[in-house]
Amino acid sequence: MPEAPQLSVSGLNHLTLAVAELDRSLAFYVDLLGCDLVARWKQGAYLECGNLWLCLSVGTVSNRADYTHFALSVDAGSMANWRVALDKACVPHWKVNTSEGDSVYIRDPDGHQLELHAGSLATRLKALEQNPYDEMKYRWRS
Repeated sequence: MPEAPQLSVSGLNHLTLAVAELDRSLAFYVDLLGCDLVARWKQGAYLECGNLWLCLSVGTVSNRADYTHFALSVDAGSMANWRVALDKACVPHWKVNTSEGDSVYIRDPDGHQLELHAGSLATRLKALEQNPYDEMKYRWRS
């Protein structure tokens, strides 16, 4: 009998966020953050944020008080401009960056926690070589 294929996911397909007011969320994600509006209907919208497919779906919003968030990539040279634009729009912050790569931690109009981050997994791992997390191990190293 042939061996079963190895199962694994290939990436993040899409992210869906519950939103209370679609127009308010579209103003944030499209007008402020620069995501592209691809489709819209009465109770939702599809956006493209770089390679991310983001769905905004009108519904009941529940907020978390933990570290759960999603990060959007931005160019390192644009971080000062991002800070000015976010402050001008009175976007609330939820955390101060303490890790590698320049980041701004903000909340969207429904309180979802997100991060604008200039960095990558490779730059994070490179920084952690100097100061690794407790008991950190790498899968490709012995």
